[in-house]
Amino acid sequence: MPTVMREGSYRFFFYSNEGHEPPHVHVEEENKEAKFWLEPVTFARNSGFAAHRLTQIQSLVQQHQAELLGRWHDHFSGR
Repeated sequence: MPTVMREGSYRFFFYSNEGHEPPHVHVEEENKEAKFWLEPVTFARNSGFAAHRLTQIQSLVQQHQAELLGRWHDHFSGR
């Protein structure tokens, strides 16, 4: 589970066995986790985050979309 970015209390990461799926990122904070597709940035699933936090996280994913996509392709290109 490589961490690709940290923003405040959020950790953005990939599961290494999910390279067969379209580009996406997981975001966790404590025992909560959400998943966002990266092309286009859209919400995929949530486990524990309140709606207003999902909105905040989605905004962060949009702000860092290019960086996250680059890291996705770097991580999964050798597989």
